[in-house]
Amino acid sequence: MKRNLIYKASVIVLPFLISVLLRLWFATCRIKEHGLENRQQVVKGNSVMALFWHYSLVYVFYHLRKDRAAVLVSASEDGEYIARLARCLNFDTVRGSSNRRGLLALKELLAYLDKGGNVGMVADGSQGPALVLQAGSILLASRSGAPILPVAWSASKSFTFNSWDRTCLPKPFSRIDFFYGKPVSIPAGIDRHQIEHYRARLEDELNDLYRSAWAHYGKENHYDE
Repeated sequence: MKRNLIYKASVIVLPFLISVLLRLWFATCRIKEHGLENRQQVVKGNSVMALFWHYSLVYVFYHLRKDRAAVLVSASEDGEYIARLARCLNFDTVRGSSNRRGLLALKELLAYLDKGGNVGMVADGSQGPALVLQAGSILLASRSGAPILPVAWSASKSFTFNSWDRTCLPKPFSRIDFFYGKPVSIPAGIDRHQIEHYRARLEDELNDLYRSAWAHYGKENHYDE
Protein backbone atom coordinates (compact mmCIF):
# COMPACT_ATOMS: atom_id res chain seq x y z
CA MET A 1 0.00 0.00 0.00
CA LYS A 2 2.76 2.46 0.98
CA ARG A 3 4.73 1.67 -2.17
CA ASN A 4 1.62 2.22 -4.28
CA LEU A 5 0.99 5.63 -2.69
CA ILE A 6 4.62 6.67 -3.22
CA TYR A 7 4.43 5.61 -6.87
CA LYS A 8 1.17 7.50 -7.46
CA ALA A 9 2.59 10.66 -5.89
CA SER A 10 5.93 10.47 -7.68
CA VAL A 11 4.38 9.82 -11.08
CA ILE A 12 2.38 13.04 -10.73
CA VAL A 13 5.06 15.30 -9.25
CA LEU A 14 8.34 14.16 -10.83
CA PRO A 15 7.45 14.53 -14.55
CA PHE A 16 6.16 18.06 -13.96
CA LEU A 17 9.28 19.08 -12.02
CA ILE A 18 11.52 17.50 -14.67
CA SER A 19 9.71 19.35 -17.46
CA VAL A 20 10.31 22.67 -15.67
CA LEU A 21 13.97 21.77 -15.06
CA LEU A 22 14.46 20.80 -18.71
CA ARG A 23 13.08 24.12 -19.92
CA LEU A 24 15.50 26.00 -17.66
CA TRP A 25 18.38 23.61 -18.44
CA PHE A 26 18.15 23.71 -22.23
CA ALA A 27 17.50 27.46 -22.27
CA THR A 28 21.21 27.82 -21.40
CA CYS A 29 22.28 25.91 -24.54
CA ARG A 30 23.02 27.21 -28.03
CA ILE A 31 20.95 25.25 -30.55
CA LYS A 32 21.47 24.95 -34.31
CA GLU A 33 19.24 23.04 -36.72
CA HIS A 34 20.48 21.23 -39.83
CA GLY A 35 18.52 19.82 -42.77
CA LEU A 36 15.60 22.21 -42.45
CA GLU A 37 14.87 21.66 -46.14
CA ASN A 38 14.06 18.03 -45.26
CA ARG A 39 11.64 19.14 -42.57
CA GLN A 40 10.02 21.70 -44.86
CA GLN A 41 9.58 19.04 -47.53
CA VAL A 42 7.24 16.97 -45.35
CA VAL A 43 5.49 19.52 -43.12
CA LYS A 44 3.59 20.70 -46.19
CA GLY A 45 1.73 17.37 -46.18
CA ASN A 46 -0.99 16.15 -43.84
CA SER A 47 0.98 13.95 -41.42
CA VAL A 48 4.61 13.15 -40.59
CA MET A 49 6.30 10.42 -38.52
CA ALA A 50 9.45 11.58 -36.72
CA LEU A 51 11.77 8.65 -35.97
CA PHE A 52 14.67 8.70 -33.48
CA TRP A 53 16.81 6.41 -31.30
CA HIS A 54 15.80 5.79 -27.69
CA TYR A 55 18.98 7.30 -26.18
CA SER A 56 17.97 10.70 -27.57
CA LEU A 57 14.32 10.85 -26.59
CA VAL A 58 14.44 13.39 -23.72
CA TYR A 59 16.00 16.15 -25.80
CA VAL A 60 13.91 15.20 -28.87
CA PHE A 61 10.78 15.68 -26.74
CA TYR A 62 12.02 19.11 -25.67
CA HIS A 63 13.13 20.21 -29.15
CA LEU A 64 9.90 19.20 -30.89
CA ARG A 65 7.58 20.28 -28.07
CA LYS A 66 5.95 22.99 -30.24
CA ASP A 67 5.06 20.47 -32.96
CA ARG A 68 1.90 18.95 -31.57
CA ALA A 69 2.10 15.19 -32.04
CA ALA A 70 1.40 11.83 -30.45
CA VAL A 71 4.31 9.76 -29.15
CA LEU A 72 4.41 6.02 -28.50
CA VAL A 73 5.45 5.24 -24.92
CA SER A 74 5.90 1.88 -23.19
CA ALA A 75 2.85 0.57 -21.32
CA SER A 76 5.00 -0.36 -18.29
CA GLU A 77 4.91 1.40 -14.89
CA ASP A 78 8.23 3.08 -15.64
CA GLY A 79 6.80 4.20 -18.97
CA GLU A 80 4.18 6.20 -17.07
CA TYR A 81 6.90 8.67 -16.03
CA ILE A 82 7.90 9.18 -19.68
CA ALA A 83 4.26 9.46 -20.77
CA ARG A 84 3.50 12.15 -18.22
CA LEU A 85 6.71 14.01 -19.06
CA ALA A 86 5.68 13.94 -22.73
CA ARG A 87 2.29 15.40 -21.83
CA CYS A 88 3.98 18.17 -19.82
CA LEU A 89 5.89 19.01 -23.02
CA ASN A 90 2.69 19.30 -25.10
CA PHE A 91 2.52 15.78 -26.60
CA ASP A 92 -0.37 13.36 -26.77
CA THR A 93 0.59 9.81 -25.81
CA VAL A 94 -0.26 6.31 -26.97
CA ARG A 95 0.82 3.46 -24.69
CA GLY A 96 2.24 0.22 -26.01
CA SER A 97 5.34 -1.85 -26.80
CA SER A 98 6.27 -4.99 -28.72
CA ASN A 99 5.17 -7.27 -25.86
CA ARG A 100 2.27 -5.26 -24.41
CA ARG A 101 -0.58 -3.54 -26.29
CA GLY A 102 1.65 -3.42 -29.39
CA LEU A 103 -0.99 -4.04 -32.07
CA LEU A 104 -3.61 -1.88 -30.34
CA ALA A 105 -1.07 0.96 -29.99
CA LEU A 106 -0.29 0.82 -33.73
CA LYS A 107 -4.02 1.02 -34.50
CA GLU A 108 -4.37 4.08 -32.25
CA LEU A 109 -1.39 5.77 -33.92
CA LEU A 110 -2.84 4.96 -37.35
CA ALA A 111 -6.10 6.62 -36.37
CA TYR A 112 -4.18 9.66 -35.12
CA LEU A 113 -2.31 9.94 -38.44
CA ASP A 114 -5.51 9.46 -40.45
CA LYS A 115 -6.93 12.52 -38.67
CA GLY A 116 -3.97 14.61 -39.88
CA GLY A 117 -1.88 14.43 -36.72
CA ASN A 118 1.87 13.82 -36.48
CA VAL A 119 3.55 10.94 -34.67
CA GLY A 120 6.91 10.50 -32.93
CA MET A 121 8.34 6.99 -32.55
CA VAL A 122 11.40 5.55 -30.86
CA ALA A 123 13.03 3.47 -33.59
CA ASP A 124 14.60 0.84 -31.31
CA GLY A 125 11.59 0.51 -29.02
CA SER A 126 11.42 0.61 -25.24
CA GLN A 127 13.77 -2.33 -24.61
CA GLY A 128 16.14 -2.41 -27.57
CA PRO A 129 18.51 -3.67 -28.71
CA ALA A 130 19.92 -0.17 -29.08
CA LEU A 131 20.29 1.32 -32.57
CA VAL A 132 18.40 -1.60 -34.15
CA LEU A 133 15.20 -0.50 -35.84
CA GLN A 134 11.99 -2.36 -35.03
CA ALA A 135 9.46 -3.01 -37.79
CA GLY A 136 6.49 -1.20 -36.23
CA SER A 137 7.36 2.15 -37.79
CA ILE A 138 7.58 0.54 -41.24
CA LEU A 139 4.12 -1.02 -40.90
CA LEU A 140 2.64 2.25 -39.63
CA ALA A 141 4.15 4.31 -42.45
CA SER A 142 3.00 1.79 -45.07
CA ARG A 143 -0.59 1.73 -43.83
CA SER A 144 -0.89 5.48 -43.17
CA GLY A 145 1.02 6.88 -46.13
CA ALA A 146 2.79 9.30 -43.79
CA PRO A 147 6.45 9.97 -44.67
CA ILE A 148 9.12 9.11 -42.09
CA LEU A 149 11.42 11.96 -41.03
CA PRO A 150 14.59 10.66 -39.30
CA VAL A 151 15.92 13.01 -36.60
CA ALA A 152 19.06 13.02 -34.44
CA TRP A 153 21.01 15.41 -32.28
CA SER A 154 24.50 15.79 -30.85
CA ALA A 155 26.04 18.05 -28.21
CA SER A 156 29.44 19.52 -27.48
CA LYS A 157 29.15 18.28 -23.88
CA SER A 158 26.77 15.65 -22.55
CA PHE A 159 25.92 13.23 -19.74
CA THR A 160 25.50 9.52 -20.53
CA PHE A 161 23.64 7.21 -18.15
CA ASN A 162 24.36 3.53 -17.54
CA SER A 163 21.15 2.23 -19.15
CA TRP A 164 20.60 -0.27 -21.98
CA ASP A 165 20.51 2.57 -24.52
CA ARG A 166 23.10 4.79 -22.79
CA THR A 167 20.53 7.58 -22.41
CA CYS A 168 22.15 10.93 -23.16
CA LEU A 169 21.47 14.52 -22.10
CA PRO A 170 23.24 17.68 -23.28
CA LYS A 171 25.01 19.48 -20.43
CA PRO A 172 23.96 23.02 -19.48
CA PHE A 173 25.63 25.73 -21.60
CA SER A 174 26.60 23.18 -24.28
CA ARG A 175 26.12 23.55 -28.03
CA ILE A 176 23.39 21.33 -29.46
CA ASP A 177 23.01 20.45 -33.13
CA PHE A 178 19.68 18.99 -34.26
CA PHE A 179 19.54 17.15 -37.59
CA TYR A 180 16.59 16.38 -39.87
CA GLY A 181 17.36 13.52 -42.27
CA LYS A 182 15.94 12.91 -45.71
CA PRO A 183 12.28 11.81 -45.62
CA VAL A 184 11.50 8.18 -46.45
CA SER A 185 8.17 7.06 -47.94
CA ILE A 186 7.06 3.45 -47.52
CA PRO A 187 4.77 1.98 -50.23
CA ALA A 188 1.35 0.66 -49.29
CA GLY A 189 0.63 -3.05 -49.18
CA ILE A 190 4.19 -4.29 -48.72
CA ASP A 191 4.83 -7.95 -47.80
CA ARG A 192 7.10 -9.26 -45.04
CA HIS A 193 10.15 -9.41 -47.32
CA GLN A 194 9.64 -5.78 -48.32
CA ILE A 195 9.11 -4.84 -44.68
CA GLU A 196 12.55 -6.23 -43.85
CA HIS A 197 14.07 -4.43 -46.85
CA TYR A 198 12.74 -1.05 -45.72
CA ARG A 199 13.49 -1.82 -42.07
CA ALA A 200 17.17 -2.46 -42.86
CA ARG A 201 17.36 0.54 -45.20
CA LEU A 202 15.86 2.92 -42.65
CA GLU A 203 18.05 1.53 -39.88
CA ASP A 204 21.11 2.29 -42.00
CA GLU A 205 19.90 5.80 -42.83
CA LEU A 206 19.07 6.60 -39.20
CA ASN A 207 22.47 5.31 -38.07
CA ASP A 208 24.21 7.31 -40.81
CA LEU A 209 22.44 10.44 -39.53
CA TYR A 210 23.36 9.52 -35.94
CA ARG A 211 27.03 8.99 -36.78
CA SER A 212 27.30 12.18 -38.82
CA ALA A 213 25.66 14.14 -36.00
CA TRP A 214 28.25 13.03 -33.43
CA ALA A 215 31.11 13.30 -35.95
CA HIS A 216 30.25 17.01 -35.87
CA TYR A 217 32.01 16.99 -32.48
CA GLY A 218 34.72 14.50 -33.40
CA LYS A 219 32.96 11.55 -31.75
CA GLU A 220 32.05 8.12 -33.11
CA ASN A 221 28.93 7.81 -30.95
CA HIS A 222 27.03 9.53 -28.15
CA TYR A 223 28.94 7.79 -25.33
CA ASP A 224 32.41 8.38 -26.81
CA GLU A 225 34.53 10.15 -24.20
